Amino acid sequence: MAAKLLLDTAHTAPLSREEVSAIAHAEHAIKAPLDDGSVGLLLGHGLPRGDERVLDLGCGTAEWLLRALATRPHLHAEGVDVSEIALRQAREAASERGVAERLVLHHQEAAAFGSPQSFDLVISVGATHAFGGLLPTLAAARKHLAPGGRVLIGESFWDRAPSPAAIEAFGDLDDLATTVDRVVADGWTPVHGHVSTRGELDAYEWACWGSLASWALDHPADPAGAQALRTATAARSEWLHGYRDSFGFLCLVLRQTPHTTGK
Repeated sequence: MAAKLLLDTAHTAPLSREEVSAIAHAEHAIKAPLDDGSVGLLLGHGLPRGDERVLDLGCGTAEWLLRALATRPHLHAEGVDVSEIALRQAREAASERGVAERLVLHHQEAAAFGSPQSFDLVISVGATHAFGGLLPTLAAARKHLAPGGRVLIGESFWDRAPSPAAIEAFGDLDDLATTVDRVVADGWTPVHGHVSTRGELDAYEWACWGSLASWALDHPADPAGAQALRTATAARSEWLHGYRDSFGFLCLVLRQTPHTTGK
């Protein structure tokens, strides 16, 4: 999630946006404001059997898949992402955790991914921007979903009326109720949900910008250090002064609503 907030300095040498994101998430492998307990509960509701086929669209370092594979020995998973840096990290982690044989990773745009196989769970948490929004992401997930399958999606919303600075950072978001209403109207039934707590939201931001700042201070002779410190300082300020009081994050586990006919 924080990747979209990395400032323009991350586009220029010596650190790329991908490298800045990797450093920022060193202490928070799930790239969303969720603690380990919440991640485990969401996966539990998304994977009730434990032998499912799982697809993550916009998987990044594939942390969702790695955790699912590590606790479910009969699970098989695939991930799609445009970041070779993130996918390389995912492959290394999969090997270290002993799950590489059950994980396939694709280096391409998630919105363009196609597969002859269907999946019991499709995940897309914090990656709806790759599809052009919430409903286009659900439309993409539907194409990959096996009958009776589930979708685990994460999306931002406004918890309170946003400031102009918050809107500038995230654009036009709906409130919580409207977000869920849109999903239901699109033909989905929520079977589980989680709204990130203030503690989860704050912990995520502190972890991201603290990790980036620490890296900068640990590399004082590196030309990239000044860039990293500027980015961390500006991003922390944008959070504290811009969107902290209004930003919310929602995860939903969804099943397709059966079509009904009129009486």
